[in-house]
Amino acid sequence: ADFNYGADEYDAEGNEEPKALPEGSETMPYIDESPTMSPQLSARGQESGDSVSPTPTDGLSTGGERDAGKGLEMRKLVLSGFLASEEIYINQLEALLLPMKPLKATATTSQPVLTLQQIETIFYKIQDIYEIHKEFYDSLCPKVQQWDSNVTMGHLFQKLASQLGVYKAFVDNYKIALETAEKCSQSNYQFQKISEELKVKGPKDSKESHTSVTMEALLYKPIDRVTRSTLVLHDLLKHTPADHPDYPLLQDALRISQNFLSSINEDIDPRRTAVTTPKGETRQLVKDGFLVELSEGSRKLRHVFLFTDVLLCAKLKKTAVGKHQQYDCKWYVPLADLVFPSPEESEHCPQVHVIPDHELEDMKMKISAIKSEVQKEKANKGQSRAIERLKKKMFENEFWLLLNSPAIPFRIHNRNGKSYLFLLSSDYERSEWREAIQKLQKKDLQAFVLSSVELQVLTGSCFKLRTVHNIPVTSNKDDDESPGLYGFLHVIVHSAKGFKQSANLYCTLEVDSFGYFVSKAKTRVFRDTTEPQWNEEFEIELEGSQSLRILCYEKCYDKTKLNKDNNEIVDKIMGKGQIQLDPQAVQTKNWHMDVIEMNGIKVEFSMKFTSRDMSLKRTPSKKQTGVFGVKISVVTKRERSKVPYIVRQCIEEVEKRGIEEVGIYRISGVATDIQALKAVFDANNKDILVMLSDMDINAIAGTLKLYFRELPEPLLTDRLYPAFMEGIALSDPAAKENCMMHLLRSLPDPNLITFLFLLEHLKRVAEKEPINKMSLHNLATVFGPTLLRPSEGESKGHLTLASDIWSHDVMAQVQVLLYYLQHPPISFTELKRNTLYFSTDV
Repeated sequence: ADFNYGADEYDAEGNEEPKALPEGSETMPYIDESPTMSPQLSARGQESGDSVSPTPTDGLSTGGERDAGKGLEMRKLVLSGFLASEEIYINQLEALLLPMKPLKATATTSQPVLTLQQIETIFYKIQDIYEIHKEFYDSLCPKVQQWDSNVTMGHLFQKLASQLGVYKAFVDNYKIALETAEKCSQSNYQFQKISEELKVKGPKDSKESHTSVTMEALLYKPIDRVTRSTLVLHDLLKHTPADHPDYPLLQDALRISQNFLSSINEDIDPRRTAVTTPKGETRQLVKDGFLVELSEGSRKLRHVFLFTDVLLCAKLKKTAVGKHQQYDCKWYVPLADLVFPSPEESEHCPQVHVIPDHELEDMKMKISAIKSEVQKEKANKGQSRAIERLKKKMFENEFWLLLNSPAIPFRIHNRNGKSYLFLLSSDYERSEWREAIQKLQKKDLQAFVLSSVELQVLTGSCFKLRTVHNIPVTSNKDDDESPGLYGFLHVIVHSAKGFKQSANLYCTLEVDSFGYFVSKAKTRVFRDTTEPQWNEEFEIELEGSQSLRILCYEKCYDKTKLNKDNNEIVDKIMGKGQIQLDPQAVQTKNWHMDVIEMNGIKVEFSMKFTSRDMSLKRTPSKKQTGVFGVKISVVTKRERSKVPYIVRQCIEEVEKRGIEEVGIYRISGVATDIQALKAVFDANNKDILVMLSDMDINAIAGTLKLYFRELPEPLLTDRLYPAFMEGIALSDPAAKENCMMHLLRSLPDPNLITFLFLLEHLKRVAEKEPINKMSLHNLATVFGPTLLRPSEGESKGHLTLASDIWSHDVMAQVQVLLYYLQHPPISFTELKRNTLYFSTDV
């Protein structure tokens, strides 16, 4: 038997690869996690101790003598296999060096293919590596061919290991060598032709005289080789008796090699992100991540791997404790066969069932409540079992949210038949995946079909190569990881530069929340320009957020390009970028200016952060002439009105032209517009109506919310706040009804009339939910804390953690408003006529 270390059919124990397994077989190659393990080698032998493959035992003695003889026989087999692969490696290095001389010769002529500098960079240290291995091969070959059991060759391996410094230099230059080769290929057709088909000589006794390999694949070979040589040393030592003169020399060579590998292991992205195809080519992992797939009508979490020539969709298999985790391939599409269906073609896809927002919001509340319980248990040095139970529950809830919140479709079609549908939570991710795939498709890719063994090796490599290890839920975070920011982020989007031609441009802002990203704000469209000047300010609520994303779009007004799918954005992404929200940098009173660079476009913005406890403060206005920060009774008395003028006007304008606006009251209005409206209302300016009719509807909705938030006392009053909290917790429907109605009657008249006026308006908004996507629950989430949140003096006792206040109190505030929104119409006169009086001490 002759084992070839250059191929995947060899495993680290010298065992032969089993025959091809039937389709759908559960067995997977075991991938060793040790740094000396090449990612494409399976090492099943390790499962069953140090077993070796059976070898002919004819003529061998019994017992220990036979074992020793068997070990020496294995030693020869290992060396024979390694020598054969060393011959292939030298042929590969020769093929790489072959074009170097003619390229150097033309470099000094008037028509150079490459400059001397480029040649030096691409072929850096190849000649030195070739000479080292040629000398090693020439010395080892006669020893193996004229084999006897006492032959020594440890000194050859020791010398080889001592020359690994050349490999370090090669590795350090590897990335730039690849980039230079790629750039030269793109700019020079002659070099492209050379680098696409380098001829590698076949082994002496092979039928194949030559094989064609790309330069990129050959440049990876030296990186792979160190790992292979280390594995051989490992096996040689295993089959070399401890009293053999080679033993200490091989030990020393292995130690040097392993130390070298450990030192460079972290630096070599390609080694960690590559797997060799059965044809000996390098297939690299470009991107991976968790995506939700809509499969047979239900949502499934998948781990998707994008390699240089194939997209593979896998799921993590359930494994017994202590066993290595493995992936199960669900499907794969060669990139040569992958197409993205156009919006028009997407009609035939199944209708996506979107989970109602109120269910998602309910789940967020539950998660926040569990987080608070975990914090309390930790603070009280609670039992670890109780904490584990809570964490498990939190993981289940977060997993549900991760699975059910995405609604943006990302379709992939195999030109030979089947289509697949993923659901993403952000246009940003969809754009990232699409761009990564399209970039790879620019290369000349071939269609192929993987055999079951090839598919196994590829799927087996996924566990080793993946860059995303954990499902993106907060319960997977370590305790010392940042919990993210809770509060309000104020962002001003100033301007953008770098557009090649005029377009209608706007930006959207996204922040992460509960493990996924949500779109929070959108600038207005700046028409027909290359330098948009938005200068718009937004206030974005953060729920444990760590990143801010900005996406820049070109607005599409062509109705023919409208997608049949509700959630599909047809506007074209011009650029996108992301920054980390560093608590130290953001949490200052001053604005922090920054620039995001995206695809050659620069977007300039400023931001500052207000923590939740700061934002809870209701600051009474010092001047009593305006309306903001002034008691509602003072305003209505001065105006001689039952409902403040600002509330009536804003509601009238929203009902006139904003009731069908998607996300009305949820989408943030431009802060500068809101401040302008605030100033006009405070000054009681006669131009209010003209200004309102011209103003963006989200700014008007934002002004109404701001008015209620800045009341020195909440609309439903500080005095009744504890009773509202206790009333909503009653489980008997009749008792709850009596209590909740009695509490309304206990409100001062201006507060009650204004509340009922707002209530009827919000119900009318919710009637348009199919169009504006604002349910009663959504509206309760927006307005509940605004109408009930206690003023600072009252809330001091409640405040603990920023995230804690976000759970219990806010949950109850939302439930109170939701109760009244779901109640049949409530009339002021009916309430007042009803004389059922209860004590407010519920």
